[in-house]
Amino acid sequence: MDRPHQRPPRSHESPTQVIPVLSARTLHKRFGLTHALRGAELDIMAGEIVAIMGPSGSGKSTLLHCLAGVIAPDEGRILLSGSDIGTLGEAARSRLRLTRFGFVFQFGQLLPELTALDNASLPLLLAGKGRREARREAAAWLDRLGIGEQAGKRPAQLSGGQAQRVAIARALAMHPEVLFADEPTGALDSLSAETTMTLMRDQVRAAGTTLVLITHDPRTAAYADREVIIRDGRVSVDTRAVAA
Repeated sequence: MDRPHQRPPRSHESPTQVIPVLSARTLHKRFGLTHALRGAELDIMAGEIVAIMGPSGSGKSTLLHCLAGVIAPDEGRILLSGSDIGTLGEAARSRLRLTRFGFVFQFGQLLPELTALDNASLPLLLAGKGRREARREAAAWLDRLGIGEQAGKRPAQLSGGQAQRVAIARALAMHPEVLFADEPTGALDSLSAETTMTLMRDQVRAAGTTLVLITHDPRTAAYADREVIIRDGRVSVDTRAVAA
C-alpha cells in the first residue's frame, strides 16, 4: 500500500498567511455524566487528509460531529476558515452541512428504493440543481470511482465496496470543502477497503478537498497525511506535531 504524499505548499503561502480550514478550540462536550471531550484542540489545513484514531469511548466520533456542525460543543469554538460556526443558527448550519461539507458513513446510508445514480444525485437536487444536470454530474462521479456501470442498480444489488463508493460519489458530487468519513472501511473486507480508500484518496486529492476520517484500522489510517489519536477526550498524539 503506497502512502500518499503531502500536498506541497503553494508558492504564496507562509506560516503567517495560512488559516486552517477547520479548528477546534478547547472543546468540551458532555452527555449526562459522560465528559466526552475535555478541552480538545485541533487544526486541520486545507487539502489535508487527517485520520482520527483512538479507543472506543475516547471522544473521536464526538469530535468529528462537532467539527462537522452536527452537534454543538458545550464549551469552546469550531472555526471554519477562521469563522466561528457556533454563531450560526440551525438553518444556517444545515445549509453549511449541505453545501460545504460532505459525509460518508460506515454503512453508506443509501436510500434502498433509489438506484445508485439517484442516490448520488439526491444532494444536488436538494441544493436546487435541475434533474438532468444533477444526474449528469452524479454519473461523472460514479465513473470516476469506477462504478459507472452500476448506476442503475439499487443498494441491495451492490457489493459493500460498490455501495460505499456510491456514498463517496454522493458526497463528492457537491464539491465539499471538507469531507467527513466515519469508519468508511469498517464494514468492508480488506481488498474492498484498499480499493475504496485508494479511490477516495485520489479523488479528494484531485478535487483539493480536505478529508477527515475516523478509523480503527491502521491500514486505513496509512492513507492520511496525519494521524491524530484521541484519548480521554483530548488529542494525545498528533503525528505532525511530533514530527515538528
